Amino acid sequence: MAVTALAAYLLYRTLSRYDWDELVSAVTAVSLPRLGAALGFTALSYLTLTCFDCLALRYVGHPLPYRRAAIASFTSLSIGHTVGLAALSSGTIRYRFYSRWGLRGGEVAQLIFFCGMTVGLGLAILGGGALLLEPGLAIEVLGLSRGLVHAVAAGALAFPVVYVILAAAVRHSIRIRGREIRMPTVKLALAQIVIGPLNFVFVAAALHQAVLSLADIGYLSVASAYVSANVATLITHVPGGLGVIEAVLVYLLPGEGLIGAILVFRFVYFLVPLVLGLAALGFSELVLWRRPGGS
Repeated sequence: MAVTALAAYLLYRTLSRYDWDELVSAVTAVSLPRLGAALGFTALSYLTLTCFDCLALRYVGHPLPYRRAAIASFTSLSIGHTVGLAALSSGTIRYRFYSRWGLRGGEVAQLIFFCGMTVGLGLAILGGGALLLEPGLAIEVLGLSRGLVHAVAAGALAFPVVYVILAAAVRHSIRIRGREIRMPTVKLALAQIVIGPLNFVFVAAALHQAVLSLADIGYLSVASAYVSANVATLITHVPGGLGVIEAVLVYLLPGEGLIGAILVFRFVYFLVPLVLGLAALGFSELVLWRRPGGS
């Protein structure tokens, strides 16, 4: 309840400076070609996310046909991105799919952990790269020194390097908080550090296309701002980042009418996939109901 209230407050505070006509004008200012490009990059992002599950299934030693991994991934993430608490919401849907295809509860938990690590690697690589190549946004907004920004960027980029080294050196399970975690093979770890940031590259590109209809802002600035908003969403656990993404991006990327681009991005990346994901889930449940084997 508190999280929902926080989302409502942030969204209200972000939108309260605009009247209805301004919002409508800002949204409709996004051109159809840019909207189409944003949809295209959104599709590429969700396609990339299906590879997260494919790699994770190899990690747990239970590979499945791509079509099964794809439907489980898209359905769980399209809903989880909007509902929030993705490890729980998307995890429940993933379990619903994968348990009927022979995975045990522990294997699904390992799969979710692997996908979460891939997300973390993606954030670290894209965020670190954006800070290193274009530190001006962090310096101006956060008041940090250039040296400190570069240090943060270097730390973020060092994370995937350490991860691959551990994958090569540690062949036994690591116990963290009473749970045993097995490092992936080097081949899988390298695949993670490629596919992880690629997803965020496409997400930021979708947002960038919407922004370009209203303001001439570089891709790296948009990518850096989106990574910051994503981190804020993970910290607050606000469902779908509602209000958090808008508040952070409007603050980091100030500009008249820019809220329209952000609202279009939310429609393209969150709402359209949500509708498709709910339809896919409903259809799969109907198939399961009619054919208990559900394969």
